[in-house]
Amino acid sequence: MAEERESMSPTKIGFGILWSACWTGIPIKAVFAVLAMTMGLVHFEGRFGLAFLMLFASPVTVFAAPIIIAVFETHFGEGIGLPLIFGMSIPVDIWALGLVGRTFFLERLRKEPPAGLGLAIWWRSALIGTFFLPLLWWIVSRVTENAISASHSMSQMESLRHLFGTGLPIAERIGLELTIWGSISSAVLIVLAVIGISILGQIIRRMAEHSRPTSENYQGLITRWDLMRVPGDQGLLLASLAGVGVVLSLMFWTILPATTPNPHDCCKRPEVHVEPAFKPVESLNKSAQRIASLAAQVEAMEQHKAETKGQKEKGKGKAEGGTAKDSSAKAKP
Repeated sequence: MAEERESMSPTKIGFGILWSACWTGIPIKAVFAVLAMTMGLVHFEGRFGLAFLMLFASPVTVFAAPIIIAVFETHFGEGIGLPLIFGMSIPVDIWALGLVGRTFFLERLRKEPPAGLGLAIWWRSALIGTFFLPLLWWIVSRVTENAISASHSMSQMESLRHLFGTGLPIAERIGLELTIWGSISSAVLIVLAVIGISILGQIIRRMAEHSRPTSENYQGLITRWDLMRVPGDQGLLLASLAGVGVVLSLMFWTILPATTPNPHDCCKRPEVHVEPAFKPVESLNKSAQRIASLAAQVEAMEQHKAETKGQKEKGKGKAEGGTAKDSSAKAKP
């Protein structure tokens, strides 16, 4: 067991401490991030995932993020709230690294954690990230650009044109290109991230080598772990957490902008009448009834016209008969 602890890889050490510390501090940092967004101090635009990743790994990215923004002109968030959030995350990360580091030293390495372990791990990880993360960003960006160009060339190969006749279909071409350059970029990113974590793990292992071994047995270590997680004054801690929660909730609802604002009289929108939904069956029925009504009206008009014409012809015939009688009467002596 002792040989296994001494031969623990730097990657495993760095990942074990950094991963746990990130998840330990992210709930506290997320509260301040939500308050900053509610106050309108920070806008993440379309890169909220990247901003969350930077905040998640703030022990490494706290100084590297401004360098990446300044050198590569990459904006994953705008506003004065972004540096405030990263500045606030510094004490949170120191506390989280100290808590996780002491547990890791006792549980996995069986070493006495030195004083100020959280601060010692934090400034070393921040220093590594300051130099390593911009280099990682530049390498991954270049590799991604070249991989995208290569994937375009491969999707337009002459053999694929002969295979599909008119060329590779659009959906298949997009899937092929995304698979090619996405796999290459992901592989490079993973390899470089493992190298950076290994560098941090190597530094932490050197710190552990200069620490003295623990004198307690396994039961004694379990007791120390339990005591580390039990506060001295539980009532005071509970009251403090409840008070902080109430204050943050009141701040959130106080600075939250109105979701349904009432416009002024000069800015009222004109009333818009919503057109009813189009119903084809009812429309066809109304059209059929209208056509039937028009046909009946036309038929009535034709019938009326025929009757009027008949009456005129009958009256004309009577007039001609009367004229003939008068002529014959005058002709007789």
